[in-house]
Amino acid sequence: MSSLVFFKLVAIFVIVAIGWLVGKAKWLGHNDPARTLSNAAYYIFVPALLFRTTSRLDLMSMPWGILLAVFAPLSAMLLLLYFWQRHANADGHLGVAGPSVRALTAVFGNTVQVGIPMAAALFGETGLAIHLAIISLHALTLLTLSTALVELDLAHAQRKDGHAGTHLMATLAATARNTIIHPVMLPVLAGLLWNGLGLPLPLVADEILQTLGQAVVPLCLVLIGMSLAYYGVSGAVKTAVWLSVLKLLVLPAIVLVVAHWGFGLTGLPLAVVLMMAALPTGSNALIFAQRYRSLEAETTAATVFSTLAFVVTAPLWLAVLAWLS
Repeated sequence: MSSLVFFKLVAIFVIVAIGWLVGKAKWLGHNDPARTLSNAAYYIFVPALLFRTTSRLDLMSMPWGILLAVFAPLSAMLLLLYFWQRHANADGHLGVAGPSVRALTAVFGNTVQVGIPMAAALFGETGLAIHLAIISLHALTLLTLSTALVELDLAHAQRKDGHAGTHLMATLAATARNTIIHPVMLPVLAGLLWNGLGLPLPLVADEILQTLGQAVVPLCLVLIGMSLAYYGVSGAVKTAVWLSVLKLLVLPAIVLVVAHWGFGLTGLPLAVVLMMAALPTGSNALIFAQRYRSLEAETTAATVFSTLAFVVTAPLWLAVLAWLS
């Protein structure tokens, strides 16, 4: 692992520790400010980032073959984990949103804070360009899929609990409406529409969106630390460990098999794809968990544990790449 990536990890843990200290000392009050910050991220900063990203995508120059080799296994694993956890949640002990939260935690990677310096240090400008193309669709694909799943479950639960006579089509319509009118999907769809119309972003609007979007990374890192202080990890360690194992070992192994032997990727594209899949859990998984008030403690713990373990697992996957080449 390069010194650039190592120092980036150190900086991440320092910022998380600052968030923990703020939460432990109750400097922002006693009424769960972590949830308030999470709502600010989910309703203000993340939508600004998503709209700006999708409105500026150069769709014609995207490496679609490489992207398909990434997102096919990522989406498949998210769905498999979701259905596995949904089956395990027959008694409802995880809550309605629990299966979606766990699936996203085991699949959503820290592609920005850790991924960008890693790609730049290991693969240079060419590899970084591929990584940035993956980033442009990463949140769009995984958050959209997770949102659709959890909204479907929420509509189904509402139909069972209070509206048993509700028609299936009404449930699907409610799911579609709640999925579209959503702080993740709405800015994505609006950005894609803006992009499709070929309209440039006005300079003032672009500056506003860029400034808001830049707040996502530090806010999310502080939020992880505050969540540790408020929720702790009591009772969440065991689940957080196996979620980290899925994220750091199982997911990259699946992506390697699919990308290399399924899509024929080799060389630099394969290396970028594999190391992207091997990244620790990203902080957007925690924002998602807090949005639906589900499994915040274990999602926080999995984010921290996987980031710590990445120091060990990253060299392992780099050794696998060296062996393949």
